[in-house]
Amino acid sequence: MSGLKVAALGGGHGLFATLRAMRALDADITAIVTVADDGGSSGRLRTELGIIPPGDLRMALAALMPDDERGEFWAGILQHRFGGGGAMAGHPVGNLLLAGLCEVLGDPVDALDALADRFGIEGRVLPMVPGPLRIEADVTGLEEDPRLSRVIRGQVAVAVTPGQVRRVRLLPAHPEACVDAVDAILGADVVTLGPGSWFSSVIPHVLVPEQLDALKRTSARRVLILNLAPEPGETVGYSPERHLHVLAAHAEGLRFDDVIVDAETVPPGPEREHLVRATAHLGARPHFVTVGVPGTHQHDPTALAAAIGDVAYSESPGTQ
Repeated sequence: MSGLKVAALGGGHGLFATLRAMRALDADITAIVTVADDGGSSGRLRTELGIIPPGDLRMALAALMPDDERGEFWAGILQHRFGGGGAMAGHPVGNLLLAGLCEVLGDPVDALDALADRFGIEGRVLPMVPGPLRIEADVTGLEEDPRLSRVIRGQVAVAVTPGQVRRVRLLPAHPEACVDAVDAILGADVVTLGPGSWFSSVIPHVLVPEQLDALKRTSARRVLILNLAPEPGETVGYSPERHLHVLAAHAEGLRFDDVIVDAETVPPGPEREHLVRATAHLGARPHFVTVGVPGTHQHDPTALAAAIGDVAYSESPGTQ
């Protein structure tokens, strides 16, 4: 371990990319994961068993598996989905393991810690809150009058809506934060947020009052990682600058030190100048670096690790 304590906030494939990058830094990592998924295997399990949706938590565990042959094998097992057409079809093995442990141990944090210990994972995976949440969004473009919005409920419904998401809320509105997640944020040297689906994996983290308070109070360096492209169904037509404005509108008073931006996504020109001004409003400075896999909308773990490392170990944070 390098001694660097990192709390990485997000969900889904975005958090998976961040965690894979963090491993190269040899840091003490705590992944803090959104828990509002209501689709696929996670949706079925939360409906049938009343448990926290396990899918994004499973992906975080797989991302942190030891970097050896045994770790790669068990990461593949966790991610493996059952085939066929029966009741088991589509369920990843890791989702069922987490569901079973949650039922036996009675606590999702204990279940996650047990799996991490069993597979030799260094670091922790924690839920944002200890119970399942739902997302509710105000969406425009679905009514004849473009000024009117419609309320859409559920993460999957929000992700596939043909309208434009304007604002999201959590149900319940003021959920209790995971105590260990708050402690990890307060005790970290670096806190990262993003990349990921902006309205369903990133913004929910600032809608939990205790967690938002921890993000404001922590002495950690706060690093925001922007997406490589707008998210279909959520942020179509959104510029990188608008992503920042939307986040700020959901988290009044939250400041960042650094914003990592893919240099290929925002080349020099007016759009980059607008983004620089937007980062200044967050108290941060932008870092334009190439972090995407060429020809894709995926982050390159090695390049992202270098960018995060450069920020984490630089001498002075962004303007507060």
